[in-house]
Amino acid sequence: MKTKITFLALFLANIICAKAQTNQDSELVTQACMNYIEGFYQGDTLKIKASLRPTLTKFGYFKSKQTGKFAEDGYMTYKQAIEYAASVNAKKRFAKPDAPKIVKVLDISYHTAAAKITAWWGTDYLLLSREGDGWKIDQVLWEGPLVK
Repeated sequence: MKTKITFLALFLANIICAKAQTNQDSELVTQACMNYIEGFYQGDTLKIKASLRPTLTKFGYFKSKQTGKFAEDGYMTYKQAIEYAASVNAKKRFAKPDAPKIVKVLDISYHTAAAKITAWWGTDYLLLSREGDGWKIDQVLWEGPLVK
């Protein structure tokens, strides 16, 4: 009987630890995503560096106000992301205080995670990977807002 109780206690402890790890990872993925949004919104290059891997690939589509059609907006690298944030800060072109900052964690595995964010520029789908005790964004696929 003691063996069964010990086994049950260990089993429950493992479930609780796994759940705590998932909650902690969810918070860390969310924090990486918020650093990404706020880095661009506030022109904070430290937040951008904290959220992105140096091998970042960011690619997206933006709807033209002139044609009303979506077109490829090209790639953004890690270096360009830092430069963009720095230009936001230098030009004081910060996001409006009520600009959306929505993060939805879609999935977390041991080494990988996926999230969706909504910001003033549109929707980004992010792929992240574990780095030490934290998470970094590896790839971004985005689409600008629908312009009417």
